[in-house]
Amino acid sequence: MLTDFWLSNGVKFFASGWTQFAMAFATSFLLMLLFGRPFIRAMVRWQKKGQPISENVPQSHLVKAGTPTMGGILIVISILIASILFMPIHNPSGWIALMALIMFAVIGFADDYKKVTSQSKKASNGLSAKARLGLEAVCVGILAFLINRVMPPYVPEYSLSLGLGVVMPFSEIVGYIFGLISNTVPMMLTLVGGIGLYYVFSYFVICGSANATNITDGLDGMLAKLYMPVLVVLTVALYGATRIGFMDTVLFMPAASGLYAVLGAAFGAILGFLWYNSKPAAIFMGDVGSLALGGFMGTVAMLLKSEIVMGIAAGMMVLILLSSMIQTLYFKATRRITGEGRRVFLRAPLHHHFEELGWPESKIVERFFIVSMLFSGFALVLLKFA
Repeated sequence: MLTDFWLSNGVKFFASGWTQFAMAFATSFLLMLLFGRPFIRAMVRWQKKGQPISENVPQSHLVKAGTPTMGGILIVISILIASILFMPIHNPSGWIALMALIMFAVIGFADDYKKVTSQSKKASNGLSAKARLGLEAVCVGILAFLINRVMPPYVPEYSLSLGLGVVMPFSEIVGYIFGLISNTVPMMLTLVGGIGLYYVFSYFVICGSANATNITDGLDGMLAKLYMPVLVVLTVALYGATRIGFMDTVLFMPAASGLYAVLGAAFGAILGFLWYNSKPAAIFMGDVGSLALGGFMGTVAMLLKSEIVMGIAAGMMVLILLSSMIQTLYFKATRRITGEGRRVFLRAPLHHHFEELGWPESKIVERFFIVSMLFSGFALVLLKFA
């Protein structure tokens, strides 16, 4: 809005993507700081008892009882305001990313609302898994359709494409191996691997991101700290996608320039939320925030055709998600075979396992953050040299 206004009046300063990024960052960060405390007081008055502490977490979490949740509402609002103010209004890529943010926020809000109003301590006191996954599938179908209409399905030489333009790193090696396969079944990859595989892959990327961030949001400040390094990688990928010659492994997609303000707003909002969410947390993000940020992250990665690189950057979140899946599958399998369910971890997800081992919460968060930085650093190397 402001970007288009100033550009129409000949002020070229706002034509720079980095200017849009910086202005949106500052705006969303200030919104979080200015309205964070009043928002927390409003949530306390509305929720009264706050978020119920699940029975599936360590006993040390009982001290957090009464802490308000749904802090993600303010995160989403701050991102929306800052993005709309400084992104190019007529660029569709920014709107698609914001649509993902809103869609998954609505699902998360429904989940949080049911938890808060029921005050049940059962892990399943929100939306059922089937209902949530079904709603997420509908959202992904809409987003995938829009992404494919907006971004070019172009795949450079020596790279592997899944469906309509999903680019893999390690281009020469992977391209050679899979090139041998694709040359033998070109029609199968074209017909079966086209639209169908594209939507399946979209579901895994966007829903996988949403559920990974949702499960990661289990300790004070952890999701915010693990999320920011991934945003750095996506921002670098965006720069490479809008600058010819900066990165040979990234597609040149000038239409992606609408994401500068959106990513800047997300960065500022997350950093501002960490001001209140760092231990001891004054408010929790809730599913409304974690699902929204995850769906947003996966959608931006698909817009930039950097899904694999994003998955590597978010490696710590992926490990946390896998730990929960492994625990559940192993428990069900052993119960079916032996009649008694067994566990791989002391408690899942992974951060609760380390809590049971006696690690302080702050140490778990900091060490997971360090590992996340390493994953993101490796992802940056792939962006530049793969």
